[in-house]
Amino acid sequence: MSRPEPRRRDAYRHFTTITTRWADNDAYGHVNNTVYYAWFDTAVNEWLVAQGLLDIEHGDPIGLVVETGCRYFAPLSYPGEVEIGIAVDHLGGSSVTYRVGVFAMGGAAPAAEGHFTHVYVGRDSRRPEALPDDWRRKLEALA
Repeated sequence: MSRPEPRRRDAYRHFTTITTRWADNDAYGHVNNTVYYAWFDTAVNEWLVAQGLLDIEHGDPIGLVVETGCRYFAPLSYPGEVEIGIAVDHLGGSSVTYRVGVFAMGGAAPAAEGHFTHVYVGRDSRRPEALPDDWRRKLEALA
């Protein structure tokens, strides 16, 4: 079975740098797969906060993760820094799917590549809501 080649650094529009922690390594000496999902969440939410789109305590609508996935290409380990690249792959009426790349510091090819989908819902209703126009404009800049 062949799989698509990973996307290079220029396929991403925003990068967040994260320092690996001792606890990130597993018994095999590399970053455990569960840590990558936390990095995805951190990078996407860091961008949303910086853009004024995520108000954790009072924001409405709120994004709920409905799907995430990851493919791994090279190991990473502590100590080190990683760069998490994000871009928008799909912008729906009430959902956003982000493309996420995990790069060793300065690396051209990702060590891992994944996706992360938010569905935006009312804080109280938990029912899907259309993305506000100002959100859509900012998210389109990541496409």
